[in-house]
Order: sequence, then C-alpha cells, then structure tokens
Amino acid sequence: MSHAVSPLAPKSYADMPVIEGVRMATAEAGIKYKNRTDVLLMAFDEPATVAGVFTRSKCPSAPVDFCRANLPHGKAKALIVNSGNANAFTGKKGKAATALTAQSAASTLGAADNEIYLASTGVIGEPLNADKIAAVLPDLATRLTGDFWFEAAKAIMTTDTYPKVATRSANIGDVTVTINGIAKGAGMIAPDMATMLSFVVTDAALPADVLQALLSKGVGPSFNSVTVDSDTSTSDTLMLFATGAAGKRGQSAVAEAGDPALADFASALDNLLLDLAHQVVCDGEGARKMVEVEVSGAVSDESAKRVALSIANSPLVKTAVAGEDANWGRVVMAVGKSGEPADRDLLEISFGDVRVAVEGERDPAYSEDAASAVMKKDKIPVRVKLGLGAGKATVWTCDLTKEYVEINGDYRS
Repeated sequence: MSHAVSPLAPKSYADMPVIEGVRMATAEAGIKYKNRTDVLLMAFDEPATVAGVFTRSKCPSAPVDFCRANLPHGKAKALIVNSGNANAFTGKKGKAATALTAQSAASTLGAADNEIYLASTGVIGEPLNADKIAAVLPDLATRLTGDFWFEAAKAIMTTDTYPKVATRSANIGDVTVTINGIAKGAGMIAPDMATMLSFVVTDAALPADVLQALLSKGVGPSFNSVTVDSDTSTSDTLMLFATGAAGKRGQSAVAEAGDPALADFASALDNLLLDLAHQVVCDGEGARKMVEVEVSGAVSDESAKRVALSIANSPLVKTAVAGEDANWGRVVMAVGKSGEPADRDLLEISFGDVRVAVEGERDPAYSEDAASAVMKKDKIPVRVKLGLGAGKATVWTCDLTKEYVEINGDYRS
C-alpha cells in the first residue's frame, strides 16, 4: 500500500557529496516489496571505526543483538540493511539469518564476521529468508559506488513517503571533513534511543570510543526527543562510521571526545542528527502537522522532558491538532497526568504566540480566532511554563489522523 508523499516533506533534498572510503549499492531482493529496492550494502574500502546506539526494547531484533555483539571490536567493513522484514521475534531462525547474512557478506568482501553490521526493518514475527539477501550480495559488491546516498536512503524505506538524507561539513583543526546521514522511520517511533534506522558516515579520522561518546551525547536532544506514536521499535539502530580518509589529508589525531579540536565536528553531528530526526517526525504515518512542544519552568530538565513527552504522546492532544482545534484543556490534562511536579495555579500555556491559559485559568485576553489561526499552520508550537524551576526541554511530534489508523490497520495484510 503506497501513500502520498507527506505534505511536511522537504521541498528539496540535500545534495549529498561523495565521502572518501565508503561505497554503496542497492538491490531488489523481493523480501516483501515488489518492484522496489529493499537491500542496501554499504562497504568501506578500509575498515572504518564504528559506534552505535540501539533500542532499549526488551524484545530487540536479531540484527540488534548481532550489532551489539560486534561493536566492542570497533571496526566495520560493511553494513547490510534490508526493508520489509524486521527479523524480530524470530527466535533461532532469526539468529541463523543474521549469521548467514554476515558470513555471506564477509566471504564476498574478504572481511571477518565481526566487521559486518546488520539492520532490518519491517514486519515483526515473520522469519527472514536470508538466502534472498545472500543471493544478491555478490552482484551488489560489483556495483559499489560512492555517489549513491539518495538511492541508499530509498532502499531502507518501509511506510516512509520520502527518503531522508542530510549532510554537513566541519573543521577538525584546519582540515575540512564531511558527515552524511540517511534515516528511515514513519511509525512505531518513540524516543527511547534512535527509534528507527539511521546510518551516518564521516571521512574524519576518529577512534571508535570517541565516536561512541559523541553519538551517545548527540542522540538525546535529537532522536530521543521525537515521537510519532509513543511506541518504541524492536529494531532501533543508529550507527556512526568514520572512514579515516581525512587522516591522509593531514587531519591531526584526536584521542578523546572532549578535545577542543572536535567542537565544530560535534556541533555539526548534533545538527545533522536533529535534521534527520525532524524529517522522521514530518513523515509520521498520516501526518499533516508537526508539533513542537516546549516545556520550561520545570524542577529539572529531565522532569521537563517527561512532561513534554506526556503532551506529545497524548492521543487527545494529537487528534485536537489534527482537527485544528485549540483545545488547551487537553494540554492541561497531559501535564497533570505526567507524574511530574506541576502546580495548576502556576501553569501557563500558549499555542504559538497566543497565550491561552495563565495562573490556572483561561487567559482573560483569550481569542478563539487567534488560537485557531495558529492551529491551521503546518508547524505548531505548544509552549508550557510550569513556574517551578529552571528545567526545560523540547520534543517534536506530529498529529494523529485517520490515515494513521488506516496505515496501521492493514500494515501486515
């Protein structure tokens, strides 16, 4: 079932530069979809350093287990991603499928099994026919090319309506490095780690532990601050690879994440992750509106985030947004149920610049017309001031439409 491109899709896509040391190819393996690419092979000319963060789900997929086991080695020769089947809740068959895929890739590319990384996305509980992936790998290996980011992003889509790409450049010392990223995600998106698949590659020369520190920090205000439907996937995988090619261009060595020389790179990485996270929210299944929930005045930043997520994940708030209804009573409800410290009589709520409630009651100057005008926009800011402290947080979500129910009502059939 295909769906029209989200009205929140980017008006134009980033022009993705080639990154030295990485090449890609895609294939139609027929795992679930017909007449579209569903396998991506990303191969590194020299073993890249690697970092990753994964779902906190207690029912992780077989590829997540596989990646976690390999990550301590810190080196990657290839990444293989398939769409259409998550290889999750597939028991011993799932583990056998990851082993077969990794062995096929390792022998095709002349690598060790622990230098292969895998990710799968799609239906949960269906055994994955890894023979279909193994069958296309030798051909993929002959077609690898650097200028293929957009096609790579297309091959990992499931219910996504557009491919998600982003690129940034940064300086480490006086050498310029590039960071490219792709992501997929439209449903089963809730911030408890990466909540989707995303793969980021840079030509910087950085050790694995430095990459890991930067990635773990960068995920908090980006992928961990978006939610489509409050459901955390079994398969969430966010990986960062560094080919090291900039080292040959004279980039100085960096030994720790706190090195001042990395400030520009860390900032660019954080910015790229936030860009990709916003693209995921804007492609929320059936989404017509993006909502930015900003909570301030909480007892702590952590408390502010929990309140913000309570609002962003409320079906009643999200359906009100879908109906362009300035129903601030539902925001009051979501603050009150969050379990976090809040004082009814200090609460202040605004939709955009229109204050709708203050000091525990409707704003005396409240205008339904002004509030409704805000609700008609594509991007709607919801601002909540708790008046208790200095804690603040921002999260992003989308509205909940009839299309979301339709897409998820027949996802498997």
